[in-house]
Amino acid sequence: MTFEIENVSKTFVSNDDGEEVLALKDINLTIETGEFVSLVGPSGCGKTTLLRIIEGFENPTGGTIKDDGEIVTKPSNERGFIFQNYSLYPWLNVIDNVIFGLGINGKPEKESKKRAMEYLESVGLEDFAKRYPHELSGGMKQRVAIIRSLINDSKSILMDETFSALDIQTKHKLQNQIHKICKEQNKTIIFVTHDIDEAVFLSDKIVVLSRRPGTIKKIFEIKLEHPRNREDQEFKNLVSEIIQEIGELEED
Repeated sequence: MTFEIENVSKTFVSNDDGEEVLALKDINLTIETGEFVSLVGPSGCGKTTLLRIIEGFENPTGGTIKDDGEIVTKPSNERGFIFQNYSLYPWLNVIDNVIFGLGINGKPEKESKKRAMEYLESVGLEDFAKRYPHELSGGMKQRVAIIRSLINDSKSILMDETFSALDIQTKHKLQNQIHKICKEQNKTIIFVTHDIDEAVFLSDKIVVLSRRPGTIKKIFEIKLEHPRNREDQEFKNLVSEIIQEIGELEED
């Protein structure tokens, strides 16, 4: 198994009055290798906080997270993280952005660029290899950020609202591409999103967090076969059920 999240809690100290704020409480969750798991819930429920703890950017106040049996205490190359704002290096062109991590790890440049071109071709960006980030659309930048994480051979990819700023057409195209690539490579994906349609389209499992302090209220196992059709009634019913579940949490 990939991740074991055991009794994880997180407390912050408020900048306003110095009081402690309990953001997450007693989170217990197992995520198997190759699973695509989405974290959803009301705004402020701790989805991104949990994702950052899983990555190792922050440490839990209580409990542990294990990645293949090893307790997570800091970031690792085994876990790729894709931010919402792309985080590309503006002074590097596309292909150099993609291979940046490989260079740090001592991979030969010629071999790295060959692999990078193969990945860029898989998302339709082979003609933009020499372009710079300011010359790309938002969707293109996000594809480059995704490829940069995938090419580093991370066993898992953590994604924070990765598609939220994109138009519907670009978003749907990227959803199909990321799902295809990650399933082919048996990547474990943990995905934070507010878009329930997106979560149902992509996920094997959807974890619903409560209002702060965030606890796991319900886990939906998504059994729909791929490729999924948003127009299928079963798909629509599932989206509606999860939206209703979150709506009830917001009204409590």
